[in-house]
Amino acid sequence: MGIIGDIKDTVSKAVFTPSTLLSGRGGLHMAQIILSLVTFVLAGIRGGSSHTYWIYAMFTWAFCPIMTLAITLIEMFKLDIILNMFCMHWDDFTTGMAMSSTLMTVSVAITYANFYACLKCLYGWIVTIFAFLCGFVYALEVLKDKFLDKKKGVYLAALPGFWKVLEAFVSCMIFISLTGYRDKLALILCVIAYIIPFPILPLIIATNILKKLKACLPFNLDRFVFIFLVVSVVLYIFAAIMWPIFMFRNNPRPSDCPPSYCIWAIQFMVAFMTYVNLILFVLDLVFTLLGICGFKRT
Repeated sequence: MGIIGDIKDTVSKAVFTPSTLLSGRGGLHMAQIILSLVTFVLAGIRGGSSHTYWIYAMFTWAFCPIMTLAITLIEMFKLDIILNMFCMHWDDFTTGMAMSSTLMTVSVAITYANFYACLKCLYGWIVTIFAFLCGFVYALEVLKDKFLDKKKGVYLAALPGFWKVLEAFVSCMIFISLTGYRDKLALILCVIAYIIPFPILPLIIATNILKKLKACLPFNLDRFVFIFLVVSVVLYIFAAIMWPIFMFRNNPRPSDCPPSYCIWAIQFMVAFMTYVNLILFVLDLVFTLLGICGFKRT
């Protein structure tokens, strides 16, 4: 009866509370949704593009407000009380999503400014300003959660979980920058090396967030993560060696190579991000082996 009583008591607290919209947190959420949608519309009006950077920007300005709206509705109906009891640590999830959204919107603002803003491109600057405002309001929520509300991270908002988010984010930047690899087997193998760890990262993140699911796994998740990190490090070492050799051998930087329109510069971005992710995976593995900074030692 004790458990059933707790469940009834929890469900009874899940009532409609529109007053959450009038709080500082609710105001930030409304600003995030409005600014993201305005930026999405402005960028869409400017004209479509087949460029992967533009597609990723549009995805970010759609995905982030949708997640913010979902979080707002859940908190408005107090469903977070039920989720907190049965599924996840809600404060950790919301702060982690704010951190992830900040990372996505700020990076997209920088990328959009690099490709579409110029001295004569007034409309591009307008979109860029709104893009940076999106990143700013998401960063404000992170600062509010971390420093004003003193929310403690459990996984996603703590270093181990956000480190995985960083690894997934850098992988995404590699994927949207891939070009000029189809005619060389070694470069195709590098792409395969990038692909293998990527779908596993969100599964690890989701499993650690959903505490009930983690408890039902028939294997030790921490041990699985350790094996995954070892494999990822090996794959990225391979890519870090092979990509620069086979991409830039007999392929020097052109004399006229602006960052916005030069294929060579984008190919160099892949090499750079490969080394960034290799460092992230190596540090993740070292922290896991030593059991420091909140990482669980296997």
